[in-house]
Parts: sequence; C-alpha cells; structure tokens
Amino acid sequence: MSEFVKLASKAELPAENEAKEFTVGDKTICVANVNGTVTAMDNVCLHRGGPLGQGMIEEGKLVCPWHGWQYDPQTGQAVHSPAAKVAVYPLKIENEDVLIEL
Repeated sequence: MSEFVKLASKAELPAENEAKEFTVGDKTICVANVNGTVTAMDNVCLHRGGPLGQGMIEEGKLVCPWHGWQYDPQTGQAVHSPAAKVAVYPLKIENEDVLIEL
C-alpha cells in the first residue's frame, strides 16, 4: 500500500485557475487549481510529452502548452479522447503541508 508523502507547502500551491509543476522523488507532478479545487496528475502530456504543469486552465480544463491537448484535472481524461488518460493522485492537506499519494 502506498503512503502519502510531502509534495509542497500550502503557500506553494498554484493560484486559482493556474497550474504548477512539483518534483517528488523521480516524478514530476502537475498540480492544478481549478476554481479553488486543487488536484494532482502526471505532468507529461500523452501527445508529445509536453509539461502539463506549465499549461493554462481554460473553462475548467488543463491545456498543454505545446499543442493544446486538454485534460480534466479531476479525472486525467483527455477531452477529445476518453481512452487517453493521465494518472491522477490523491492529495490531502495536513497543517501547512500538502501531501500526495503516489
């Protein structure tokens, strides 16, 4: 069973309707803040490997900065293809720490 590890402090989280990259061990995680709901998913776009954490939030979707693929930050599902999906990870906040279960 996996366990929660520290991802960041609450102060480091992205501002509302922005995304940001975080490194945990050998993984880079995309954290998105959509209308105050913070989610975490793999940082690599399935299209050409673009850095999702450098993307933008548009109409509740995370948009890859390289070629515009859009993902639902809560499910990791690509908007254009139900079969295309990046992994999403549970988050929890304890005191001022943001923890992630990988």
